[in-house]
Amino acid sequence: MKVLVIGSGGREHALVRKISQSERVDEVFVIRGNEAMAQEATVVDIAENDHESIVNFAKEHAMDLVVVGPEQPLIDGLADRLTAAGIKTFGPNSNAAQMEGSKDFAKALMAKYNIPTAKYQTIDNKDEALEYVKTHGTPIVIKYDGLAAGKGVVVAMDDEMAIDAINDFYAEEGAKVVFEEFLEGEEFSLMVFVNDDFCIPFDTIAQDHKRAFDEDKGPNTGGMGAYCPVNHISEDIIERTNNEIVYPVVQAMHQENLNYFGILYVGAIVTAEGPKVIEFNARFGDPEAQVLLRRLDTDLIELIEAVERKEAIDLVWRNKTICGVVLASKGYPASYKKGHIVEGYDYQSDYIASALKRENGQWITSGGRVMIALGEGNDLAEAQKNSYQLVENIKSNGLFYRKDIGNKGL
Repeated sequence: MKVLVIGSGGREHALVRKISQSERVDEVFVIRGNEAMAQEATVVDIAENDHESIVNFAKEHAMDLVVVGPEQPLIDGLADRLTAAGIKTFGPNSNAAQMEGSKDFAKALMAKYNIPTAKYQTIDNKDEALEYVKTHGTPIVIKYDGLAAGKGVVVAMDDEMAIDAINDFYAEEGAKVVFEEFLEGEEFSLMVFVNDDFCIPFDTIAQDHKRAFDEDKGPNTGGMGAYCPVNHISEDIIERTNNEIVYPVVQAMHQENLNYFGILYVGAIVTAEGPKVIEFNARFGDPEAQVLLRRLDTDLIELIEAVERKEAIDLVWRNKTICGVVLASKGYPASYKKGHIVEGYDYQSDYIASALKRENGQWITSGGRVMIALGEGNDLAEAQKNSYQLVENIKSNGLFYRKDIGNKGL
């Protein structure tokens, strides 16, 4: 079969690699992809927001399946257009993708169906927002209602941070902002394959590292590293997460006629009252996809087809721990320079590229999160050691990374 992946980052590189390993797959294409994917797929130079050209390409080349990686094309309705053209698409329709595209939409659904999450208030004007923070105090979590590439969340530990976030988020006219109670606890990421009222949750979770700097300091980013499995979060907590969050939210989406077909990412936190939802995403997490797909032994295409048929499938995992460390451009998630030379990368399978391109025979940086080094081992200590060895093999004066990825698990 022929499979088309949409996206150009590390998550999509991981998807391309995993799909290309399937015995069911003859050819893999990727739009727009990046040059690091060229050995594993045919890279097609069409913009991700050019939906008409993507649909035409998929039709002309008789794609058997399209897998949409990033959130923006999903929220903009790419899956709707592909499905309407008769092309099987793994990725939710635009209405269902509001689970990620609108924090207010997701919180309202959770409130309606009593799914455990932080108490919240949605506010659409700055003066009321300032008054709300004055009344409720800090710490408080402030979330821009729409998409912000992983940077629309501020955990304001003091009033100054809260006021800065309010000034930033309400700079755009008509902005809606969600204010949530601050939850204490350990966070984890659970991926769920969903087809309307049917789902298969991963039985391995990952732990992401959102803050830019060591010891969870600095601004929120799209993710600076991840590891799996997360052995210090118990099977009981995962079971409760499925019973109290996953299965109820899948039924809630079914009741709301969202007709969800794709990945539902559950960002959860273990509180004193049990697991609660921090956020939902309408796609694989990044960098969680990179570590989870590296550890998953089950054929991803067979898994997607089982979900499509609403049939259970046993998930098989390699008996290894995976630790992934992100190398990002200095200055990220704020402003940063592109074009720094990167040495030491030559398509090795232990690296996944997010923002690398070839220029004059050299690799140079082309974005914020540039690549991830994937170390594996018989336990987390060994996987962590191997991942940082891989990091040291990359030479560039334009990159930085956290030095504590996986420490919580140790």
